[in-house]
Amino acid sequence: MSVTITTEEQKQRSAKSSKMILLFAMVSMFMMFAGLTSAFIVSKSRVDWLKDFQLPTAFYVSTVLIVACSVTFHLAKKAIQKDDRSQTTLMLLATLALGVSFVVSQFEGFGQIIESGYYMTGQGSSITVTFLYIIAFMHLLHLAGGLISLLIIIYNHFKQKYNSTQTLGIELGAMYWHFLDLLWVLLFLFIYFFK
Repeated sequence: MSVTITTEEQKQRSAKSSKMILLFAMVSMFMMFAGLTSAFIVSKSRVDWLKDFQLPTAFYVSTVLIVACSVTFHLAKKAIQKDDRSQTTLMLLATLALGVSFVVSQFEGFGQIIESGYYMTGQGSSITVTFLYIIAFMHLLHLAGGLISLLIIIYNHFKQKYNSTQTLGIELGAMYWHFLDLLWVLLFLFIYFFK
């Protein structure tokens, strides 16, 4: 007895497995950051731990920017589900602009750290700042993947590959972007309260 699978069932299975793979990837990324933050806590007993270190103001700005990215990506997903192509375009491009602004503000934050006389290694470095650099740099690497996937989504959107019945690419992109958003907010709060 052979079982025939309809095209719709195949699409649903493909979407479910794609989301599961992305979920596993996000869990593994979260575990890596959990390890880094655990090492951060353990290192607090070191003598060179900075007690009066202030987070750069650019990191506060970048937190607002990445939350805004999540909102615009969510709005893009909602717009394509209603077949509103112009709104989808606007929200995807807004997400891209906010994402690039987030990266710029991160580098401004590192510039502010350096201006304060703190470096990742060598003279003027401390374990506090080194961990901050590592955590933010690793997040930026994951964000680079998010920006690349966003560019692919925008390209596919302009090629009219998405509509109210075909939203998988935008859904996966939004899922990953919300993860990056949540991850940065958690890392920011962690560093703010445990520095």
